[in-house]
Amino acid sequence: MRAALFQMTSGIDPAANAAAIVAMMTRAKGEGADMLFTPEMAGYLDRDRARAATTLRCQADDVVLAAVREAAAREGLWVHIGSLPLKDERADGRWANRSFLIDDTGTIRATYDKIHLFDVDLATGESWRESSVYGPGEQAVAVDTPWGRLGLSICYDMRFPDLYRALTDQGATILLAPAAFTVPTGQAHWHILLRARAIEAGCFMIATAQVGAHEDGRTTYGHSLVVDPWGDVLLDMGKTAGLAIVDLDLSRIEAVRARVPAIANRRPIPAQVKLT
Repeated sequence: MRAALFQMTSGIDPAANAAAIVAMMTRAKGEGADMLFTPEMAGYLDRDRARAATTLRCQADDVVLAAVREAAAREGLWVHIGSLPLKDERADGRWANRSFLIDDTGTIRATYDKIHLFDVDLATGESWRESSVYGPGEQAVAVDTPWGRLGLSICYDMRFPDLYRALTDQGATILLAPAAFTVPTGQAHWHILLRARAIEAGCFMIATAQVGAHEDGRTTYGHSLVVDPWGDVLLDMGKTAGLAIVDLDLSRIEAVRARVPAIANRRPIPAQVKLT
């Protein structure tokens, strides 16, 4: 599988973000890529909730999704949109943080709503309350592709290994973790978490990230990664926005799982813990 990762600095203009993604799709196809991967919040990144409320649309009307689907069909390229913020999709009135897997005909093959929401007060003074605006997803999602079964996740999900156990129990061999990580948490945990998830699952991990200073005032960590099933980092995009191409040797999955058969050796965990 030839994967193309687009490390973005998404802004507050969905049309501009859509144009950037489409341009990278054309480049990726020209370099022989099978699939393009984008970060979380690829279509719109804005912590000004009032402004976002006037800009966001539902899935059916989202301009970024429409542009990417059209370009996927034109280019004959699969695309994973790391996520788009959408409104008017939930009964509780909160927005959805939703990823999309789109095939080379422009058809949406799968969607996934972020399950784990980031609510925290950081020592830097930053405060994040995703659950005040976004509702959590309720379903883990794995989807078949010509290159294997992909397990979907978004950003903060990577801190919860039980999600990846559920995905690999259903046969996932490539895990996706698009993100918009803060700089302090990125410096501390990004590489460690992603390598750990790849190792324990015996999977490839593709984690496409936002990077740099954004129009809404935040700064994101970057360092989009591709990690192989042994935990080796095949690609680290550092702090620069742009496109990178990496070839995945899918035979590596079987070889690593044969060497360390953690998947085969799994046992059910009792629901209750004995305290002594």
